[in-house]
Amino acid sequence: MSNRTAMTVEEVTKRFRSDRPPALVGVSAVIRYGQITGLVGPDGAGKTTLLRLMAGLLPPDQGRILLEGRDVRDPAVRQELGYMPQKFGLYEELTVLENLHLYADLRGLSGRPRQATIGRLLEFSGLGPFGDRLAGRLSGGMKQKLGLACALLGNPKVLLLDEPTVGVDPVSRRGLWQMVEGLAAEGLAVVWATAYLDEAERCAEVLALQEGQLLFAGPPGELTGRMAGKTFLVSVPGDRRRALAAQLLQRPEVADATVQGNRIRVVLREAMDEGPATSREVGEGPAVWEDQSVAPTPPRFEDALILLLGGSAKERASGAFSFFPQRIAQVDYEGPWAVEAAGLTKKFGSFTAVDRVSFHVSRGEIFGLLGPNGAGKSTTFKMLCGLLPPTAGKAQVAGVDIRRAAAKARNAMGYMAQKFSLYGNLSVRQNLEFFGGVYGLRRRKLKEMAAHMAEEFQLGPFMETNAEELPLGFQQRLAMACALMHQPPVLFLDEPTSGVDPLTRREFWMRIHALAQRGSTVIVTTHFMDEAEYCDRLALMHQGRIIAEGAPDQIKASAATPSRPAPSLEDAFVELLEREAKELVEPAAR
Repeated sequence: MSNRTAMTVEEVTKRFRSDRPPALVGVSAVIRYGQITGLVGPDGAGKTTLLRLMAGLLPPDQGRILLEGRDVRDPAVRQELGYMPQKFGLYEELTVLENLHLYADLRGLSGRPRQATIGRLLEFSGLGPFGDRLAGRLSGGMKQKLGLACALLGNPKVLLLDEPTVGVDPVSRRGLWQMVEGLAAEGLAVVWATAYLDEAERCAEVLALQEGQLLFAGPPGELTGRMAGKTFLVSVPGDRRRALAAQLLQRPEVADATVQGNRIRVVLREAMDEGPATSREVGEGPAVWEDQSVAPTPPRFEDALILLLGGSAKERASGAFSFFPQRIAQVDYEGPWAVEAAGLTKKFGSFTAVDRVSFHVSRGEIFGLLGPNGAGKSTTFKMLCGLLPPTAGKAQVAGVDIRRAAAKARNAMGYMAQKFSLYGNLSVRQNLEFFGGVYGLRRRKLKEMAAHMAEEFQLGPFMETNAEELPLGFQQRLAMACALMHQPPVLFLDEPTSGVDPLTRREFWMRIHALAQRGSTVIVTTHFMDEAEYCDRLALMHQGRIIAEGAPDQIKASAATPSRPAPSLEDAFVELLEREAKELVEPAAR
């Protein structure tokens, strides 16, 4: 069945409300057997709507979707489709096996075919040893594998996956990707909506949507090829990276400029031979550039997509935090560090979630915490923020011991939780004013900061909308705005961009860099390895301990091997975890 047409989407339009633009407008596409088709685009582009139409769960207003010439709304045809939505409906109080049997019931599988299929899926997903474990006690990656296994019950011809790797660490993400590649190699047609553009780059074909319209359909290499002569790396001495990136973004010919380790990655709107603007054109003296080198670098699919979508992240965040003081007010620290963890330990009964973790973060630094699911990142965050008492060790923020002066320390920090701490039944305005009040803002100052945040994060049209009704990207914006209401000198961000589209992620990081330029200290956790390159320093956690620490380029160099002398940060992440696992196994074997 390889490369034969499986599904056709013919001039499909879908509206949900007459007073709003259509969710999809005249979309046509071909999905083929034996390959993975990527689906990308910003929040609200229409990706989930298109997948639900493909799954036969929604009727189009115009056009049609066919599987081998048959309408997907036919109940018999829907049985040949596997669909895994963003929030897959696992029953966490049921075991792995009980979930599989429940979905087998829904598929009408019984007898020997049922047992054979479940056995095959358990082996395929690696969940065989965990059949009796409650789904609620699985790691994030294992839950996604179980969700994928449930979607495969009934041996579908087409598998529809709506961002299956969101919130999953790089190791688990690679495992899921390998599983799906294996399915495609066996002839299955796969449609994979993703926020990870390195995943999209590996697809045979990509569909790129924006505001319900299909902007591109074809091999990702075809789109990336349009970027020839438009991508450059600028080496920056000292700590000038963020300032220079901000200056380059002001140039009309620059579509994007992002920190990448010790360099800046620049994407131009038009191809040129020698790279971006000179120092005098940017408005700086020659000293800024005298030790720099500007060199071409191979384009990435992400560069091409950013340009295709108009580089809109740049426009949305180009004036990031213009209302903030040019320098965040200096706090009278009692110690030399903005944040310090010393022998930080947390035990839950006999289980050690965080084991003697120590690190420090300087003022104005962006510090990243990386690690697989369950490594202890969020637990470390919660101890530093005073939300969990440590079993042992010390946590200080702005020089203040969290245990001894929790209220004083909290006033110096902003915290954005991994799972939103917003009140869903309160409006955007009410959330802003509530969190501002918690941080001590009153009357005129409270109203002023709420108005500033609404303008900065483009929340104005949603001020009277309940938080739970916002699109995911705007929920993330509101959560960050709430954490910044009191202009804290220290900001904790726990996976702030999980589940949002690439443009919104880029917008968030422009804002984070703007804050750091003004003197704020930022500690962030992330599963996006390209985001980790934006940090000044990183700490990689595994099983509650820090196993590597340093600048992104140092982390990559430490993981170099003869077969991979210049690893990516994701390669380094996986390599260092594998080394740690070997070190843990070998002493036990001896």
